Amino acid sequence: MRCLISLLTLGCSLVVTAVERPNIIVILADDQGFGDFSATKQQSKIPTPQLDRLAAQGLRFTDGHTSSGVCTPSRYSLLTGRYHWRTRLQSGVLGGFSPPLVGKDRLTLAGMLKAQGYATGCFGKWHLGMSFPISGGGFADDGGEYSKAPKNVGMIDFAGDIVGGPVDHGFDTFFGISASLDMPPFVWIKDRRMTEIPSATKTWIRTGPAGPKFEAMDVLPSVIDHAIGFISAQKRAHPSQPFFAYVPLNAPHTPIVPTKQFQGSSGISPYADFVRQVDADVGRLLTSLDKQGLTESTLVIFTSDNGCSPAANIPELQKAGHQSSYVYRGNKADAYEGGHRVPFVVRWPGRVKPGVSAALVGQIDFMATFAELVGATVPSAMAEDSVSFLPVLLGMKTESRQGIVSQSINGSFAIRDGQWKLILCPGSGGWSLPKPGSKEEVGLPQVQLFDLSRDVGEMHNLQDKYPERVVVMKTELERLIARGRSTPGGDLKNDVVVQLVKKANK
Repeated sequence: MRCLISLLTLGCSLVVTAVERPNIIVILADDQGFGDFSATKQQSKIPTPQLDRLAAQGLRFTDGHTSSGVCTPSRYSLLTGRYHWRTRLQSGVLGGFSPPLVGKDRLTLAGMLKAQGYATGCFGKWHLGMSFPISGGGFADDGGEYSKAPKNVGMIDFAGDIVGGPVDHGFDTFFGISASLDMPPFVWIKDRRMTEIPSATKTWIRTGPAGPKFEAMDVLPSVIDHAIGFISAQKRAHPSQPFFAYVPLNAPHTPIVPTKQFQGSSGISPYADFVRQVDADVGRLLTSLDKQGLTESTLVIFTSDNGCSPAANIPELQKAGHQSSYVYRGNKADAYEGGHRVPFVVRWPGRVKPGVSAALVGQIDFMATFAELVGATVPSAMAEDSVSFLPVLLGMKTESRQGIVSQSINGSFAIRDGQWKLILCPGSGGWSLPKPGSKEEVGLPQVQLFDLSRDVGEMHNLQDKYPERVVVMKTELERLIARGRSTPGGDLKNDVVVQLVKKANK
């Protein structure tokens, strides 16, 4: 037995070493809300039959979380098992030209699994920074605001090797884009090189250098095609070697560009059409596993990097009777549940019993879970916030952790302790009302305490009724920040000084 003693863990977890290591596929949708998945609620107005099939065959978690209401932070935590706020990224997201966020020596899921003999591939949106070479040596500087290009963008050697991307962090191969599809450079990257020189200028929300052949509408189907190609090639060439495929989709994030086949298919909106395409393309990947006889030997996870974005035209969806955040308050960027409670399904035929679990889990737990699954030992200075939920998957326990930490886009903290949730700001911390620094925030208490067992919609702030609980939870968060970790082990250092309460930014 191995015991984990912490407020954010629960009891002892049984170490389970799988006799046969499964293939692992993690599919990460981009800005797909908890309610944009018809298995979540029967009254969903956007049918997702392929994802529903996956959910019916697997274990669907109703309390699954990202570490943030926006994408770069969530992706960092997912791949490293470490909270993103321990890095330089204290708010916001990276841009398409931003330098790497993942440290050179930081262990990732891919690196851990590669050391265990897995073939590893990443297909889709990276958004964790890359170093683009400039003529004469060195790399492009940081553009600062994620909508801006580096000052020396004109000096970038677009034919040179890119450093600090997926192939420098445990992946054998990469095919995808540097960041969100609305962030330049608009060009495909294969391993370390761009597939064409971005000699054109194009606009998808933002304007920047683009490959002449690169089209936004082609990205989602191409990502799936390359993931299928990797799996097929692996099956042919190395049938006895397990593989790990990380498939971070670009959709249904902006630009909302469903292909002609799906345009108008929902009868609701372009966003709903795009969600339907995500469903169909994930279905293509699942069907490929079926045809190759890999379904039984493959663990598949489907989840999303954060909640639905206001760019989806939420009022239009609501007019049609669709709630992208389901019963939860807020959306992308928020500290409220709608920002970070996401679709979370795990399928592993014959090992994970189909059903629904109310266990509290996070994407940050993938590292500890996969390590326990394959019998790997993670160094004590790595994955310092990751807790294995393998016992929950295998039906040995009903819970894996007691609490979890999340943040809004402006870096406002929220912490869970069972049914209780504490938010260290007066409003959403994001894009929903009350926005940071807005008139709606004036006069509101500086913290929010919710009992999610009675108030899942986070409508009744109980901070004045339970001041002692506020103190306990805030103190625990301070401790987790100070220790540099939230799991047992020696204290570690954060990369920067972490500010507990953020100043409101309009």
